[in-house]
Amino acid sequence: MDEAREDVPRLRPARRRRANASTRRTHAVQVKVDADEYLRLRVEADARGISIPRLLVESTFAGDVGLTASERQQLAAELFRLTRLAAALSNNINQMTKAANATGEVPAEAAPTIAYLRGELLPRLHQALGRLVDR
Repeated sequence: MDEAREDVPRLRPARRRRANASTRRTHAVQVKVDADEYLRLRVEADARGISIPRLLVESTFAGDVGLTASERQQLAAELFRLTRLAAALSNNINQMTKAANATGEVPAEAAPTIAYLRGELLPRLHQALGRLVDR
């Protein structure tokens, strides 16, 4: 079985800070939190790979979608990786099907390839899509 690449490079490197605005940002907001709130903010921001101010802004403007811009970017990258992997597996299965039809024998790689598709790829795809639906 041809190895499908899961280590596809990210669409673009993640940024901790927001991109520069086309217009100047003239307002600053200061938020005071206690130690527990700060720790929760720090943990959440670190988990997403963004700064606390960016977390607060993105969370506020995420709307009903329930995903921040960073989360949408991470989800898009995961779906892109899964799409590439599914395409590679589909190509492998198609080649094995052609070989089986031509020779009358099922290639030995067919069972592990289909098992990987069912046991690994489809659950990951359902999980990623569930993140969109559950929000």
